[in-house]
Amino acid sequence: MSTYCTASGSRVLSLALALALIGALAPQARGEPVAAAADTGAAKSSRATTRPKATPPQSESRAGRTEMAPQMSLAEGKSTLMRLPFAASRMSVGDPRIADVILLNPNEVYLLGRSVGTTNLILWNKSNDATIIDLAVGIDSSSLQARMAELLPNEKINVTVAGDTLILSGMVSDVVKADQALSLANAYVQRSARSGSAASGAAPAAAAGAAAPAPAATPDASTPRVINLLSIAAPQQVMLEVKVAEVSKVLVDQLGASLGINKTIGSWSYSLLSSLLSNNPSGLSGASKNNFFNLDAQKRDGLIKVLAEPNIMAISGQEASFLAGGKIFIPVSQTNNNGVPTITLEEKEFGVAVKFTPTVLEGGRINLKVAPEVSDLNKDGIGITATGISATAILPSFTTRRATTTVQLFDGQSFAIGGLIKNNVTSNIKAMPGLGEVPVLGALFRSTDFQTDRSELVFIITPHLVKPLPPDYKLPTDGYIQPTRGDMFMQGKMEGSAPATAPATAQTPAPMQPQAAAPQPAAGFDLK
Repeated sequence: MSTYCTASGSRVLSLALALALIGALAPQARGEPVAAAADTGAAKSSRATTRPKATPPQSESRAGRTEMAPQMSLAEGKSTLMRLPFAASRMSVGDPRIADVILLNPNEVYLLGRSVGTTNLILWNKSNDATIIDLAVGIDSSSLQARMAELLPNEKINVTVAGDTLILSGMVSDVVKADQALSLANAYVQRSARSGSAASGAAPAAAAGAAAPAPAATPDASTPRVINLLSIAAPQQVMLEVKVAEVSKVLVDQLGASLGINKTIGSWSYSLLSSLLSNNPSGLSGASKNNFFNLDAQKRDGLIKVLAEPNIMAISGQEASFLAGGKIFIPVSQTNNNGVPTITLEEKEFGVAVKFTPTVLEGGRINLKVAPEVSDLNKDGIGITATGISATAILPSFTTRRATTTVQLFDGQSFAIGGLIKNNVTSNIKAMPGLGEVPVLGALFRSTDFQTDRSELVFIITPHLVKPLPPDYKLPTDGYIQPTRGDMFMQGKMEGSAPATAPATAQTPAPMQPQAAAPQPAAGFDLK
């Protein structure tokens, strides 16, 4: 019995030693320091009596505070680093397409503006306190402002950003400088729109393994815009003096003969030639019984002169137009919403028209884009027929001559637009077949009509820089004197005579009296 107990005690002691050895080697396998136990029995009793402290589960967390940080502005396509005053444990970005945010370390955040817009960033510390930061990504206007100052140093131009819009404000000297500034802004916006996705790029190499960058935003139809709020220091006004001269000459020569012989024998009659000419012959004529001879010989020479002198005024950079003529209404067939054909009237203008756009440049030069036009109704209309209508409608046609050009010249200089020449020659011969070709005598059996139309149009254009008139400007009618009845009926005068002024009588000058000096104002002007 004692032998069994001794064997059982030795087994228990061996098992205890094995457990103690395993417990001692386990911390070394995990890389933890191990304290050497002097007595295995003491170590056993220590493990048996020491219990680990209860720790709260990791899933449970207290509600932290939430703070709002000031808004942070980013330029599209540019990156920056933000130093945190606390150690951040995690973060969240509202819209990764607007900005890339990478937590490099607990106290440093990398930010990259990807596209124009707004989003926010939330950072938590180890105490579960949250900090919210609003991020606004806009267009970088600093480079455009520097380029404006470099290319237009004498102009006061300010570039500001409102969302995805560039705003140009300030004052420029003339319209040309305003157009140049607007062109620079448009080119900058287009370049920014093209390189928006490429400029966002990938995350830096140092943070490549920390987080994967969000995909680039897909460009949509909403591209940055430019709003022009520039004002011109002194808008210049330009008056355009246009002279339209047209000379039209018509020459008509007609020569023809009409010979007719009629003979009646009993109930039978015959005719050799009758009414050769379609129009009524004029000139020399003679006739006998049942026989006639007519000679058509006429000459017409016409000369038409048209002169118009319109004067138009416009501000530099603005378009002005002028029309001296009329308008007619032409019927046009259309289909309404119900599919029923209807007839509407379309307005058509004709006459002398001028459109021009002046731009005042440096040194008094004027860039002028002018488009003069002369149109009139043609005597030959266009005949049309409609379905279901037996009658034929005659629509008017127009003869139009226009020119468009752009020139630069100084104040008071003129230029001419000429060479608009129209030369029409019409020749008609009507003759009796066979007899009209007989030499000498054939002239009695044919008619010749020769017509020449020659027209030439010239535009003479002169721009003038104008300024407002001074006050109390005298008009040509200010000196008009209404005639008396005697002047009108007896002398036939349309305007009266000014009353004669009495000659001034010589007066003895009064002795000079000493006068006090007039007080002088602070501004330095003499008081009168």
